[in-house]
Amino acid sequence: MRILVAPDSFKGSLDAATFCRIAEQVLRDCLPDAEILSLPLADGGEGTLDALVAGTGGQIHRAQVTGPLGAPITARWGLLGDGTTAIVEMAQASGLPLVPPARRNPLETTSYGTGELILHALNAGAQRVLLALGGSATNDGGMGALQALGFRFLDADGHSVPPTGAGLGEIQRIECQGRDPRLDRVPFLIASDVNNPLLGPRGATYTYGPQKGADAKTLEILEANLKHFADQTRAALGRDCRQVPGAGAAGGMGFGFLCYLRAELRSGFDLVAETYALPQRLAQETWDLLITGEGQLDGQSVQGKLVGRLAALGKAHGVPVLVLAGSLQDALEPLYDAGVTSAFSLLEAPLSLEAALAAAPDLLANRLRALCRLWLACVEKKHLPAAREPKEN
Repeated sequence: MRILVAPDSFKGSLDAATFCRIAEQVLRDCLPDAEILSLPLADGGEGTLDALVAGTGGQIHRAQVTGPLGAPITARWGLLGDGTTAIVEMAQASGLPLVPPARRNPLETTSYGTGELILHALNAGAQRVLLALGGSATNDGGMGALQALGFRFLDADGHSVPPTGAGLGEIQRIECQGRDPRLDRVPFLIASDVNNPLLGPRGATYTYGPQKGADAKTLEILEANLKHFADQTRAALGRDCRQVPGAGAAGGMGFGFLCYLRAELRSGFDLVAETYALPQRLAQETWDLLITGEGQLDGQSVQGKLVGRLAALGKAHGVPVLVLAGSLQDALEPLYDAGVTSAFSLLEAPLSLEAALAAAPDLLANRLRALCRLWLACVEKKHLPAAREPKEN
């Protein structure tokens, strides 16, 4: 029997690697003859760093960088198991949780620290950089990170503008010749499942600005500043990526890296899955069961999200897909139609959110033990009484 364990993280309680460790322990105890492969997954947002480093046998590194409010912080980046691919998660250096709620204002936050993390990766010999977007506190179009990488954004007096959302509006000249020369030979891949353009009602500002602390007036200023940045970029580079799906990711970081680093924007799930060669494994190897999970499962989970993508792969290759979730919402028929075989909540009784988050490891282990017993009974037909002949009336 071969089991593939490939979960997403449960935000606030279980990261994907912890899910895999718990699942492996329970499955080996209950199904000692099973062959188990664990691949902690992510979709390009928060958790991608830990998932890829754990799944490839890589290493976590720490560096002091500039936080979103300009103060120094310690952030993590990773080198994957191949020894040449770096994974930089924007949320580590420029994430919204790093900004206290009372100080959230995307006019004042910067992505500068994300650029510094990239420099640390390049200094360590990285030959390829995966940038995981998601969870940002910024709306600076990636200009802050680009400043850290050597690009100069100057005001009318020739001074560097602040590396913030407010600073975008002051740009009058852009100089690229001082950029780090390694940027010309190291490929950048952006992992994001966001398809928003840079500007407009679905753009970076109006879609994500309010959750970063922007009020109505601030939104107007940020939108105007991003448009100004896009216009100045087009004049300086002769490139304009403002309408590219995904340009609005992470406060416009997608736009900045598409234009200035000629980065390739990819689905976060696809990048993670390809790093593990997941599609090839499912196509070329025989699996009896695929176990995945996420914090909340609902009918929308099939629309490009990780569980939906795994369900489609399982359906295409004839592998049953079992989903474990912190909670189940809405009707699940769309999930079953998409390829999910069955879905279960971890909850055993009504619990407050805080209690459920704290108990998640034990709840996961308990649910897996129960499902293993069900598997043994229904699939391997163990511990079942012998069938009886029906009585004649």
